[in-house]
Amino acid sequence: MRSPVDARASYERGKAARAAEVDVHERRSRTIGMARLLVAGVAIVLVGSIVWVPLPSSAWWAEAASVVLFGALVITHAQVLRRKERAEAALRFHERGLGRLDGTWTKAPQDGARFRTTTHPYTDDLDIFGPASLFQRVDATETRFGEERLATLLSRTDAAGWPDDVRARQDAVRDLAPRVAFRETLSALGALLGAEKPDPRPFLEWAEGSMPFPHGPALAWVARILPVVVMVLLAIGPAFHGSRTVLVAVLLVEVAITLGVRGRVSKIAVIVSSREAGLVRYGDMLQALEAEKLDAPLLVELQKRLASTGSSATREMRALGRILGFLDARHNEVFRFFIGPVLLWDLNCVVALERWRGRTGKSVRVWFDVLGEIEALASLAGFAFEHPSFAMPELAVDAAFDAKALGHPLLPDGRRVDNDVALAGAGYALIVTGSNMSGKSTLLRAMGINAALALAGAPVCATALRVGPVRLVTSMRVRDSLEEGVSHFYAELQKLKRVIDLARGGAPGEGTVLFLLDEILHGTNSRERILGARAIIRELIAREAMGAVSTHDLGISDLDREVPGRVENVHFQEQVEDDKMTFDYHLRRGIVQSSNALRLMKLVGIDVVSVEPERD
Repeated sequence: MRSPVDARASYERGKAARAAEVDVHERRSRTIGMARLLVAGVAIVLVGSIVWVPLPSSAWWAEAASVVLFGALVITHAQVLRRKERAEAALRFHERGLGRLDGTWTKAPQDGARFRTTTHPYTDDLDIFGPASLFQRVDATETRFGEERLATLLSRTDAAGWPDDVRARQDAVRDLAPRVAFRETLSALGALLGAEKPDPRPFLEWAEGSMPFPHGPALAWVARILPVVVMVLLAIGPAFHGSRTVLVAVLLVEVAITLGVRGRVSKIAVIVSSREAGLVRYGDMLQALEAEKLDAPLLVELQKRLASTGSSATREMRALGRILGFLDARHNEVFRFFIGPVLLWDLNCVVALERWRGRTGKSVRVWFDVLGEIEALASLAGFAFEHPSFAMPELAVDAAFDAKALGHPLLPDGRRVDNDVALAGAGYALIVTGSNMSGKSTLLRAMGINAALALAGAPVCATALRVGPVRLVTSMRVRDSLEEGVSHFYAELQKLKRVIDLARGGAPGEGTVLFLLDEILHGTNSRERILGARAIIRELIAREAMGAVSTHDLGISDLDREVPGRVENVHFQEQVEDDKMTFDYHLRRGIVQSSNALRLMKLVGIDVVSVEPERD
C-alpha cells in the first residue's frame, strides 16, 4: 500500500523536472533565435557587398554557406520549440495532479458539461457531470474519444458483463496507476492535439469511405505522368522544335484538371489536413501505447487490437503525416498558383490519400477506440494513484451493497466523515431520518457516486465495499419548468415514475435496481406525502429493488413494523450547546428523536413566537 504522500511527491518531482526542461529549451530557443538574426544579417550584408563592392568569388561561397546555415538553424529552432511544447504539456500534467490533491481541481476547464442531461437515471442528481463534478475530478483525457469513453464508464445504466468486465477494468486501473511516466507521456502527446479536444469524426467518415474521391486509375496515372512530361519538355525545349506549343498545351490540360477537381480536393483537404485537426499527432500517442509493456489482460488485449487490423498504427499514421505535410504546401500562395498546378500537386496528394485510405481506412476507428479506452482507464488510474486509501470494490454475483467507512469522494479528507452503510440485499430499504443539514442527502449521494465508480471499475471512497450488479436510479434534485408548464411536484412525480418503471421492467442479467430517494414527495401536504411515500417504498421493495430514502416524516419510519426484515431505520442528529448547533455527521441506528427547523429559524433571526397568529 503506497503512502498518501507518494502521489504528491511524484507530481512535485515531475513538475520540477519538466519545469527545468522547459527552462533549458527556452534558453536554447533564445540562443538559436539570436543566431538566426545574426546569420540573416550576415547574408544580407554579403548580398549587398557582392552587388555594390567588388569581392572575390569566394564571397558567393560565403553567401551560400550563410543561407545553408540559416536553413539549418530554422530546422533546429523548430525542433527545439517542439520539445519545449512537449515539456510544457508534461509540466501541465503534474500541475493538474497537484491541483487535484490540493482541491483546486474545480478550476479545470473540462467538466463534462456536454454530457449532462436531466433524463439520465442518476447523473444529474449525483453531480457526475458539470462544474465541481466527478467527471471534472477524474478526467485526464486529451482526446474526444477518451473523454466520451470516460463519460460512458461513469454513467452506466446496467451491469452488463458483470463481474468479468468490471474486474478486467479494475486490473487495468491497478496496472496503470503506478505508471506515471506512461500516463504523463500519453497526456502530454494528447495535449499537443489542441486545447479543445478536436473531433476526428469527419476524418473517420472520410477514412471509412463516406466521401470517396472518384479519380479512377486513369486520372491517377495522368496525375503522375503529366508533371514528368512538363519537366522533360522544359529540359529539352531548346533542342526540340515545337516544344513550346506542346508545353503550353500540357499546361492547359493540367490547369483544366486542377480546376475540375479543385472542389473535391479542397473538401478532402479540409477534413484531413494536419492544420485542421493535428491528426498526425495521434500517431505519437499510438506509438507510446504500442511501446509500453503492459500486464493487465485487458490492456494487453487492447494492444493486440491495434495489431489485429493488419496495419501498424504507428507506421500508417506516420505515412499519413508525410502525405499531409506535402498537402499543406498548398497553403503557400506562390506554391499554390505557380508550382502546384504544374506538378498537379493537390491531385497527387489526394491520390496518395486515397491509396492510404484503401489500405488503412477501415482500421482507423479501431485505433481511436483503443486509444479512447486506454485514456479513460488512465484517468481512473490517476484517481486511484491519488487516493491510495480508497478500496477497490469486491464484486459480488448477488444483490449487495455493504460499505465500511463510506464517504463522498469529492469532499476533502479534512471535511469528509465516513460511515458504515449496508443494504441486506434485494428488497431492502434504509429509511434515513435526521435534522436539516445533518448529512442525509450527502449520505445518499455518497452511496450513489461510489456505486457509479464501482460500475466503472474504479476504486471507491471506502475502506471496503462489497457490491453486486446494480442499476442505479435516483430522485434527489427536482427541477420545475415554467416554460414547459411543469410544476415542482409534477417534475418529482415524473422522476419517481422512472424509478418505479425501472424496478418493474428489469430484465434478467441487468442487475438489481439501487434507488436513492431524497425527501420524497416534499411538494405536497404531510398526510398525502406520508401515504404516497409509504406506497412507493413498499412497491420498490416488492419489486426486489434495494436502496435508501431520506425523509423528515417520521410517519414513514414505522414501515419496519409493516414489512419486518425489509426496512431499517437509521438517522443523523445535531448537537446543541449554549444555543450553538453542530453536526458530527455520524450515522446511527434507529429513528431521529429531534428536529432543528425552529432552532435554525431562530438562529437566522426569525422569531417563531412573534409571527405566530393570535387565537380568539
